Amino acid sequence: MLVTTEKALTFVTDPSTYRHWRLDVEAPLATLTLQVDPAGGLRDDYELKLNSYDLGVDIELADVMQRLRFEHPEVHAVVVTSGLENVFCAGANIQMLAGSSHHHKVNFCKFTNETRCAIEEASERSGQVWLAAVNGTAAGGGYEMALACDEIVMIDDRTSTVSLPEVPLLAVLPGTGGLTRVVDKRRVRRDLADVFATRAEGVKGQAAMDWGLIDQLAPRSRFDQVVRERAMVRAAASDRPPAGPGLVLTPLRHEHVGLAIDRDLGTATITVRAPRSRQPMTPDELLSAGTEAWLMATWRELDDLALRLRFNEPEIGTWVVRSEGDVESVLAAEQLLREHGDHWLAREIRLAWGRTLKRLDLSARTLVALIEPGSCFAGTLAELVLAADRSYMLDGTAPDDDRPPAVLRLTDANTGWYPMANGLSRLECRFWGRPDALGEAIDSIGKDLLAGDADAAGLVTFTPDDLDWDEEVRLCLEERRSFSPDALTGMEANLRFVGPETMESKIFARLTAWQNWIFQRPNAVGPEGALRRYGTGSRPDYDRNRT
Repeated sequence: MLVTTEKALTFVTDPSTYRHWRLDVEAPLATLTLQVDPAGGLRDDYELKLNSYDLGVDIELADVMQRLRFEHPEVHAVVVTSGLENVFCAGANIQMLAGSSHHHKVNFCKFTNETRCAIEEASERSGQVWLAAVNGTAAGGGYEMALACDEIVMIDDRTSTVSLPEVPLLAVLPGTGGLTRVVDKRRVRRDLADVFATRAEGVKGQAAMDWGLIDQLAPRSRFDQVVRERAMVRAAASDRPPAGPGLVLTPLRHEHVGLAIDRDLGTATITVRAPRSRQPMTPDELLSAGTEAWLMATWRELDDLALRLRFNEPEIGTWVVRSEGDVESVLAAEQLLREHGDHWLAREIRLAWGRTLKRLDLSARTLVALIEPGSCFAGTLAELVLAADRSYMLDGTAPDDDRPPAVLRLTDANTGWYPMANGLSRLECRFWGRPDALGEAIDSIGKDLLAGDADAAGLVTFTPDDLDWDEEVRLCLEERRSFSPDALTGMEANLRFVGPETMESKIFARLTAWQNWIFQRPNAVGPEGALRRYGTGSRPDYDRNRT
């Protein structure tokens, strides 16, 4: 059970409890309509006016995105639009941001970014293309939501605009990748992007199209028709099946991922358990098993746990990852993804595991993997070892333990099934710039690696024996507890993401670093800063020093 001194957040929801989104499915299209309940905020000190949003709105969006991908294989294109007159979305609610703790603001932006990236992944890799039908003004995070879609169609009514007003009005940056997507994704000219990002009133109509901020304009009389035509064209190119059944996302049961928190040590020990029964071998069997299948249940539980720890346990700075169970049962379950990788459901499960592993990479927490007798770090679960900042593997056995020594086994799942935000596999990141070492690690695929073998292959950090195990692990965790969490966050993010940048890695690296800093500056959050003064009629008082 997670315990926190603040109100604990839950990330579990379902369509019967949505307050802000409405989903209508008419295969091959789905229409997702945003109509935010002003009184439906997570706190009672703000109203969600003009389709502005808080974390609760985005939790629903993340849930509906998952359901569209798993429950609706017949949906080939998704249209996002607004249920309000003349307003698409006003972005993140300013009063919510002004009244939020620093860690909530940063994690809110990070979660929202992860959802936007998942929408882009659906368009690129799932055959479920998202389009934005901007039927009113889209400001800040509202325009950023449209930017995550593959196409943007805007109503031509002489009043609707797109804008990123954060810099001129709020003294912060667009929180969900707007600046990066404008220039990297939409290829807007840098000087025009500068004008756009400093023009609080935004850009409308033909200028928005000429600058590349949108893809198409349509008059009100033809808007719905144009949107449908564009969506049908994109749907026709999809390789998803024409009909169901889909896999229904039933409530989480938390049977495969355990948690234990040590508050004195500042650690959360996450234990992932192997399957304990025969697992589906074909897509039909997987559909029948539904979310009871280990492949489905485990990523969902791990993803939910990571989110709850992020938001509800900010002082738990080290996540210790363990595993329990039979290596062969993990590999048998994984075999379905290998043999049926071209099936839509197998593809979605691979992508979901990839998103969950990225969530771990992008969490501002130290990751430590412990590989002991009885562990099952193989294939997909071996990614948890490769994701760790440090890994300890027991050399040999422990006294009074009749289990065989721990092994680590790589499979082809570790060579690119689950790329990081920088587009590389975790193996490639581990051996960046050392092709011989990478080749040796790849040569070890399929072998049961004992501690000495894993150490020789460069796959683990330390291999203490039973005499030193407890002491070395204890010292590692105590040392981590003694360091500055701010310094550790910066250090870990620098070390994890080697090599090239992608749009996704830029969004997280730049946003997390700069917002982490800007959200603490008096110019933004001080008593006379822009977030506090917004809506009062008084201008902010800035410290004019550039630093």
